[in-house]
Amino acid sequence: MLGLGSLALAAGAAIAIQASMNAQLGVQLRNSLLGTAVAFAVSCLVAVAAVLASTRDYPSLASLRAVPPYLWCGGLLSTFGVGLFYFLIPRMGVGPMMSFALTGQILVAVAASHYGWFDLPVRTLNATRAVGVASLGLGILLINWK
Repeated sequence: MLGLGSLALAAGAAIAIQASMNAQLGVQLRNSLLGTAVAFAVSCLVAVAAVLASTRDYPSLASLRAVPPYLWCGGLLSTFGVGLFYFLIPRMGVGPMMSFALTGQILVAVAASHYGWFDLPVRTLNATRAVGVASLGLGILLINWK
């Protein structure tokens, strides 16, 4: 778990850095949505190259058709969330924005885990996790205290 936790920390750090860079790109381009589009275009090219370089066994057409339609819509949420990041970071600062964004992520993740959304493993909300969520809320207040 330590290795996976380290990768998760690195992913979080990468998100904070790329969000800051791409928010500034949106400022430089005078359009946060354009910054979002550029970021997603580069991401798409890199992801396609990575798939082509690393994948030998592609899903069949039948497998693709079996995917529930709502699962194809995650990109809409990505565009919404990332677009808001790039819009809000220049206005709020990266620290406050990320602290609120992380809180939103944790709250939804706790609910998703509790109910097993999208056929993911269930981790029922218990007293310990509830204290953790409350502590996170208090931490956000302290981080953003003026």
